[in-house]
Amino acid sequence: MTAAFLPQSPPDQLSGAQPAAWPVAPGWQPLVAQFFAGSAGQSLQNFLQQRLEAGAVIFPPRPLRALELTDAPAVRVVILGQDPYHGRGQAEGLSFSVAPGVRLPPSLQNIFKEIQRDLGVPFPPFPQPGGSLVKWAQSGVLLLNTCLTVEEGQPASHAGKGWEVLTDAIIAHVAQQGRPTVFMLWGSHAQSKRRLIPGDRGHLVLTSNHPSPLSALRPPVPFIGNGHFSAARAFRQQHGY
Repeated sequence: MTAAFLPQSPPDQLSGAQPAAWPVAPGWQPLVAQFFAGSAGQSLQNFLQQRLEAGAVIFPPRPLRALELTDAPAVRVVILGQDPYHGRGQAEGLSFSVAPGVRLPPSLQNIFKEIQRDLGVPFPPFPQPGGSLVKWAQSGVLLLNTCLTVEEGQPASHAGKGWEVLTDAIIAHVAQQGRPTVFMLWGSHAQSKRRLIPGDRGHLVLTSNHPSPLSALRPPVPFIGNGHFSAARAFRQQHGY
C-alpha cells in the first residue's frame, strides 16, 4: 500500500510520514530540513511509513508541534520528556501536555501539585481547567520529548528509530544560542542529555526525579518539593524575561 492510498486517519493520530505536513517556526527550519535530508531522517521517514502501511496507530498527529509553537529564539525554558503519551486522544505534540478535555495523567497531576506547592497558584494554573500546556509553549517554554512519536498502547515503541538525533540537535542548538536558559531534566532519561548543555553559558540546569507517581516522592531528589518552578521564575526575572 502506498502513501497515496492510506486510509483517512482520525485527527488525533499521525496520517502520514511527510515532514512537509509538520510546520515548524522559522528559527527551526534549517535544523529540521538538515535532519530530514540526512540518513537518520530518511530512515525515520521510511520507518514511519512502513508502520502506517502496516496499520499501526501512531501519536501525535503533528510530531513537531513543540517547534511550531516555540521558535528557537524565543526559548527561555526547556522541559524535557521521554516520548508522547500512548493513549488515544492524549498526545498533542508537547511534553507532559494533553489535549483539551483529556483527563490529567498522573505525571501531569504531580507537575501541577508542585506548581501549587512551590508558587502558591491555583490548581490547575490556567484560565481554563485542563492539562493542555499550549500557553506555556507560546510563552517560551520548549516542551520537548526526546522521541516524538509512539504507537498506541506501546510506550517507547519508536525509541531509537531516529528522533533522538533530531532532538539532541535541538537541545544542543538551544544550549549554544548564548542566551541563559532554564533546562528542567526530570528523571534519568532526561538527565542523560545534560552532556549536551555546556557548563560555561550561564544556563540553569535543574534535575530531580521524574514526576511519575513511581518516583515523585522517592530519593535521591523527589520531584515533589524540588522547587524548580520558583527557581526558574527567579532566574527568568534575574535575566529580564
